[in-house]
Amino acid sequence: MITDLTQGKPSKALFKLALPMVISMVFQQLYNLVDSIIVGRFVGGNALYAVGASYSLTMIFMAVATGASIGVTVVAGKYFGGKKYGDLKTTVSTAFIGMFVLAVLFTVVGAVLSKPILELLGTPEYIMSDAVAYLQIFFYGLVFIYVYNVVSGSFAALGDSRTSLIFLIISSVLNIGLDLLFVCVFHMGVAGAAWATLISQAVSAVPAAIVLYFRLNKLQSEKMPWFDFVHLRIILRVAIPSIIQHSIVSLGNLFIQERVNYFSNINDAVGPAYTAAIKLNTFAVNCFIMIGNASSSFAAQNLGAGRPDRVKQGCKAGILISACIAIPFILVYILFGNAAMRLFMDPNTSANIDEVIRIGRQFLYIVSPFYLVIPIKIVMDGILRGGERMLDFMASTFTDLILRVGFSYILTLWTSLGETGIWWSWPIGWLISICVSFGCYISGKWQGTKKEENKVGKVE
Repeated sequence: MITDLTQGKPSKALFKLALPMVISMVFQQLYNLVDSIIVGRFVGGNALYAVGASYSLTMIFMAVATGASIGVTVVAGKYFGGKKYGDLKTTVSTAFIGMFVLAVLFTVVGAVLSKPILELLGTPEYIMSDAVAYLQIFFYGLVFIYVYNVVSGSFAALGDSRTSLIFLIISSVLNIGLDLLFVCVFHMGVAGAAWATLISQAVSAVPAAIVLYFRLNKLQSEKMPWFDFVHLRIILRVAIPSIIQHSIVSLGNLFIQERVNYFSNINDAVGPAYTAAIKLNTFAVNCFIMIGNASSSFAAQNLGAGRPDRVKQGCKAGILISACIAIPFILVYILFGNAAMRLFMDPNTSANIDEVIRIGRQFLYIVSPFYLVIPIKIVMDGILRGGERMLDFMASTFTDLILRVGFSYILTLWTSLGETGIWWSWPIGWLISICVSFGCYISGKWQGTKKEENKVGKVE
């Protein structure tokens, strides 16, 4: 269902757009959690750690997909808001072609370099074979991930987050079923979990792309090319800063993973504990990110229609919605941290289970109370992105990243906090970067963007 976000009460319009996106993220994170839970309980703590050690590297390649999705959402959203349907269609098809080519290239490079990069990060030898297997299978399915992210970004630009949700639910249910089949029945271990994810992503991406094609085909417009370098440049103007931002964040996470690997060589409970706790943390934070993405779509359409006043109201609504989501996560992680961590462990397959739970619970206790403040940054960053203030957006994100990585080393090398110093780097980075996001937002520069003149219609 295509939705015009320039009409109706801003808070209601944003909520209707964001709700399916949040639900889709819940399902996506649910099958990521179940993936790890099944591996941890039925294969063991070392296998769980192998998935976690691989995950930090996959995020670099996922950053490209996320950035491209944001680029399509913002650019196509402005074309849709301005009723320029021909440019909208060319934007989407150009993104598809570009991402397909990039996915093939990354698949070859990633599969070859998997083991050398893991060795560079100090990955313990006792999980190396499982980590390499998981990574290589991930790269085989990269094209489906990239296609789905372009589809998802395109639907968001049209104000339609429900269609993506339907396909994601199907993918999530299938992924869980295949996890149980491959890991528990066929005893394929970590590789089984990776194959389950690849197959479920393919089942989701291909039909979703077909539905999007027919949806766009219903919009009446002049005949436009399938691929256009001018449209590609416009997409990249938004996408590249987002890709750089997400890539550097992922690169920063690799440095943090190196710190985790260091302490895992001292205490083998640290790796599984971090993997489980970071999955729970990602579950919560990604829900806030969906509100931020919805804010980008909302801002893009309304700025395209010349309605910055609606964007300000949407910002307030987005922060309020995020706060309501944060409270249940905080309560569960603080009151039931032990139970949450125990989901990933089985005494029969996991050694040092009590130590793993203690370390993971400690992470949740330190980080989760700050879920009440991080949405302020995420929603305002979404507005900056929708207004194409990409340098402001990147400044806020890099502040968070640099501080998080820097303090993870400072607190572990120069204090006696041990691995706990890594956990404290999260809230420190969040609190300071919020000030940067707030300053960029109240400047109001996102309300007017540069004019893009060329043979295509104006984006802004």
